[in-house]
Amino acid sequence: MPLHSSSMAIKVSHNLGLGKWNDKHNNFIPNHVGSFFISLRGNKTHHNAMSRGHIGCCLSSFNQTQSFPVMEDQKKLSFSSPEPVNYSQELDVAVRTVQLACSLCQRVQNSLISKTSDGVQSKDDNSPVTVADWSVQATVSCILSESFGSSNVSIVAEEDIQNLSKAKAGGVLETVVKTVNECLAEAPRYGLEGPKMALGTTEVLEAISRCNSIGGPAGRFWALDPVDGTLGFVRGDQYAIALALIEDGEAVLGVLGCPNYPMRKEWLNYHHRYHRIISKLTPSTSESWDKGCVIYARRGSGEAWMQPLLHVNKNLVWPNSARPVRVSSIDNPSLATFCEPVEKANSSHSFTAGLAHSVGLRKQPLRVYSMVKYAAIARGDAEIFMKFARAGYKEKIWDHAAGVVIIQEAGGVVTDAGGRPLDFSKGIYLEGLDRGVIASAGANLHDKIIRAVDASWDSSAL
Repeated sequence: MPLHSSSMAIKVSHNLGLGKWNDKHNNFIPNHVGSFFISLRGNKTHHNAMSRGHIGCCLSSFNQTQSFPVMEDQKKLSFSSPEPVNYSQELDVAVRTVQLACSLCQRVQNSLISKTSDGVQSKDDNSPVTVADWSVQATVSCILSESFGSSNVSIVAEEDIQNLSKAKAGGVLETVVKTVNECLAEAPRYGLEGPKMALGTTEVLEAISRCNSIGGPAGRFWALDPVDGTLGFVRGDQYAIALALIEDGEAVLGVLGCPNYPMRKEWLNYHHRYHRIISKLTPSTSESWDKGCVIYARRGSGEAWMQPLLHVNKNLVWPNSARPVRVSSIDNPSLATFCEPVEKANSSHSFTAGLAHSVGLRKQPLRVYSMVKYAAIARGDAEIFMKFARAGYKEKIWDHAAGVVIIQEAGGVVTDAGGRPLDFSKGIYLEGLDRGVIASAGANLHDKIIRAVDASWDSSAL
């Protein structure tokens, strides 16, 4: 259709930390991050965009505006070479949001460890839920809505307000509201803009409740696990904040915040509590003791990146010392390390132990809470992750979507035990999953694991 308007603009809000629109001079002022801007004026289109590579690198500066004629008639407006969606804007916001959520979780976890707290509740299935679970979900819901517009944001998330709304949880609800507002006040340090005013109890409950999408095969939605590995979180151990964007049933970007997972691999040999003590004794500016990281990737980029968590009182300046991560090159099972869940309730340790022996794995398994297992493989700290659920347990999409994108873009492979990709198009569960989930550092290793599963499955009790 023709453009009859003399001036029409599509612009990314400064809420994303990208810059601001100057109405007086009718131009866009970028900041350090790079941005995306399209302005349609008459028969000209001006554009600048973030690169398809590591976000934060611009293809061209805003001082070098490019233009090209638009073929226009009375019936249609056409572009000869439409650009594919690269999700750079969404990834930028997601990484910053997860960084912010990590800071929230660190504060809450420290308070749970340092004193007796009523910040832990039990859900109907007796699994724990904490102040951090609800607070992160409310915070992420608010930030995404501020960044993209609430009508454009659909979120599938783990928590609801059923337990939080109960009268006996009154003290917990008050703490959640306070925690959310303290976190949102920190948003500008991360290049984000939160609500203009502090949120009340009703608004916080609404933010949590908005995460009620049921997913599906069409459209776009975010999948959020606000605190994956809540049991590890309560115990002061490993946990993760997982955020993925799913479009038309395919996970297109993933971000994992791992607040207790050290940047340096050698720290994995030390107990997390020992590491926490040493971290407090060492200046926070020392990279040697960096604890916690955010790992992220975008579908089709062929690369995954890792940033350290933002230090207290610092501003997030892109790319925040980010560096690429890659899976291990080990494809000999006798040299490989495999990860498995700590919890026995929803995973069979006996089967994975027998499987590991049959395929030639000789190292002790790395038992880790949460999706940190995906981060371990993406970084090359381990080579295999296997999870075979007990009968009746159904895997949820928020427990896997972010990790799958990250491992695949880092060079690894993730499938079910039948070798098929995980299907995120069936709602909140991984429906049709063949026996279990297998993630490997490479195709050769992956094939050996799948063949071993086939050979051992009939003798299992799963």
